[in-house]
Amino acid sequence: MIIDCHCHAGEGDGFSGPWDSDANLDKYVRRARKAGIGRTVLLAAFHSDYAIANRSVARIVAGDPERFYGFAFVHAARDRGRVHRVVGTAVEQYGFVGIKLHRIDARISREVCDAARAFRLPVLYDPVGDVAVAELLAQQYPDVNFILPHLGSFADDWSAQLALIDHLVRHPNIYTDTSGVRRFDLLQQAVARAGAHKVLFGSDGPWLHPGVELAKIHALELPEREQAMVLGQNLLRLIHARFSAGPSGGSAGRGQ
Repeated sequence: MIIDCHCHAGEGDGFSGPWDSDANLDKYVRRARKAGIGRTVLLAAFHSDYAIANRSVARIVAGDPERFYGFAFVHAARDRGRVHRVVGTAVEQYGFVGIKLHRIDARISREVCDAARAFRLPVLYDPVGDVAVAELLAQQYPDVNFILPHLGSFADDWSAQLALIDHLVRHPNIYTDTSGVRRFDLLQQAVARAGAHKVLFGSDGPWLHPGVELAKIHALELPEREQAMVLGQNLLRLIHARFSAGPSGGSAGRGQ
């Protein structure tokens, strides 16, 4: 099964751009089905209260649980003091399987990482090019898995993307996704140097076409086993870690 690990959904409450207004899934779902994408991880649009936004995503996931997974969006600064509660609600009531946050909101915090550790969840953190944070995350939270999407920075930020590849190679708990990366040679390099087990397929839907983003994975011409990792197995391994980890703690970096 092909799984898209990165798609936004629901309504934001700002109007600075599509990312904080309305992430309607109608076109996305039609396009994803046509492309053969069987499941999708949903993340809220940008919002002033992610507890509200996560509840909206939860309703979408509950409406088609065989197709959608949910990640809990948090704001590291604004949600300070309640991150564990927000994530706990998302996990225990909504069945969410990961955490999402964005550098545009605030830098990732120890409180977020502690919540991820407590609930054994992967963290999808967009550093917006500040990929050096991977070094701190990997060293201080080796039992938490972190996905830094867009190869570390959206579109053409090649220097940040190149730098992230070094972190992917060196740190077993640092991963990336392919959404919005325009320099195809860097995707090739990421897989060649870090391994297919460190790269996840993502589209950044509904604003980017999932079929177009998926075509990049096929263009990599990976061996069947490696392509299967990128297209879904890696994501399943990361979200299932919370169920398979023993009482001593996380399972970051296992199964490689």
